[in-house]
Amino acid sequence: MTVSLAGRVPATFEIKSASLPLVALLLKSPDLALLAEEFRERFGEMPEFFDGDAMVLDLAPLQGAADIDFPELLKLLRGYKLAPVAVKGGSEEQMAKAHEAGLVKADEVRTVETQKQPQQQPQQAVPPPPPASALVIERPLRSGQQVYARGRDVVVLAMVNPGAEVIADGHIHVYAPLRGKAIAGARGDADARIFTLCLEPELVSIAGVYRTSEVPWPDGLRGKPAQLRLQGEKLVMEPINP
Repeated sequence: MTVSLAGRVPATFEIKSASLPLVALLLKSPDLALLAEEFRERFGEMPEFFDGDAMVLDLAPLQGAADIDFPELLKLLRGYKLAPVAVKGGSEEQMAKAHEAGLVKADEVRTVETQKQPQQQPQQAVPPPPPASALVIERPLRSGQQVYARGRDVVVLAMVNPGAEVIADGHIHVYAPLRGKAIAGARGDADARIFTLCLEPELVSIAGVYRTSEVPWPDGLRGKPAQLRLQGEKLVMEPINP
């Protein structure tokens, strides 16, 4: 039997194809306690690192050999403002359990390789987009306050007190005493740096490599102008000479 739909255009809805930007989580272990610990170490100081980002779970690294507690996994990810919506790469049993937890199958989704691919043909140079202007903070940051410069640098013109947090995807400039926490390169930019006129922080971090005040700051730098940068996996501190 052939069924034909009425030709009238609905007044209340319209259905079209759409694309959705996703972040992918390559799950390498079903140990959710370990996953929670590593998420806490990586993102615990940055509660606004994610902002409702849609996520696809890639189970391929597990090679179908693990039992996954999907309800607990989704609860963990949503606690970091992630929105798991799809799953791929799992065994038939894993995919069935993921579907029961509310995830859709998305085997057609491809994760983006981080390595640069060789260019096959010369292309016309396209000028890069202008960088986003820095976020400028003019007032002191008190204990419990946090600022996050998403996708840009941050410039702080007043003191960052103990218990305050300054987070930026780019560089951090503090033209005053830095006594709280400074987290630069929050999304993995290893070229990010931290600058301050008075180095006395509780914690500094660049692209996930961090150091706390539990290890005393060098006498030649504590309380003085300094910059911090990464050299490989090592956090390097240097004086800023006037």
